[in-house]
Amino acid sequence: MLLDVKNLTTRFHTRNGIVHAVEDVSFSLERGQTLGIVGESGSGKSVTCYSLLGLIPTPPGRIENGSAVFDGIDLLKAPEHSLRKIRGKRISMIFQDPMTSLNPFMKIRDQLVEPLKLHENLSGKEALIRAVDSLAEVGIPDPEKRIDSYPHEFSGGMRQRVMIAMALITKPELLICDEPTTALDVTVQKQVLDLIRERQRDLGTSIIFITHDLAVVSEVCDVINVMYAGRIVESATRRELFNNPTHAYTRSLLQSIPAAQPKGVPLMTISGLPPNLTHPPRGCAFKPRNLLGKPELCLTDRSPELKEIAPGHFVQDCPGCLTD
Repeated sequence: MLLDVKNLTTRFHTRNGIVHAVEDVSFSLERGQTLGIVGESGSGKSVTCYSLLGLIPTPPGRIENGSAVFDGIDLLKAPEHSLRKIRGKRISMIFQDPMTSLNPFMKIRDQLVEPLKLHENLSGKEALIRAVDSLAEVGIPDPEKRIDSYPHEFSGGMRQRVMIAMALITKPELLICDEPTTALDVTVQKQVLDLIRERQRDLGTSIIFITHDLAVVSEVCDVINVMYAGRIVESATRRELFNNPTHAYTRSLLQSIPAAQPKGVPLMTISGLPPNLTHPPRGCAFKPRNLLGKPELCLTDRSPELKEIAPGHFVQDCPGCLTD
């Protein structure tokens, strides 16, 4: 096992109160496996992964509990100098918006060469050769010339390719993709997904894929965690989740995928908004929006807990969300 996360709890201590962003989240990742984390905006997907890499701003953020053992190293307890050796070398991340992640004042050359000099102590010439090769591998045309360009001289799809090249240039064991296709059109989105899968096959990299789009994870992920209000509500293999969705929230998300519904049938919409995590509800957080179950049966005295209902298939034990 490459990564084992147990009981991760991350909160933000703000003037308006404590935001319970991630509560008691546990999951594991095997070598070469792709794990999808899906859910609406604010469900805790990105905060979960930022916590693993020590990227939560402190203050106001604080990891309150849990462990995240990566190849024998607890990332949550490792000192900063140890994390710096892991980030960008053994674990890399592709961020959602490459225009804000790439430094607009630095040429692509300098941004690609930096991790090679920092983590592998390569000379300038050796690093430059690797950088040019990495651009070619992700399909950047004429990489010898384009490497001296600035980020604004690339299209959105090409900037995302640069981000992928930068994330993979040190051949990491784990790649975290934080909604890397959200701002791209459908054609470029497919190209980026195909590129990530191709590089995974070549390098044997494990991937955590964060997205709000179940249609995307249906193409790339082996195991899927569905998050709502800072907690995992359902976890299963891709085949099991799509063939036997159990939680009302998961079923609602699946019914909102256009390609999964008969032509002419109105798409499912989940009314209302996610709960305010400054004042998390007692009991089932999905109760006010539960349209596919029986909200009158939802828990009100305690938070639902994950239970295994089939081998590898876990779901929250709220009776109102499990009722058809």
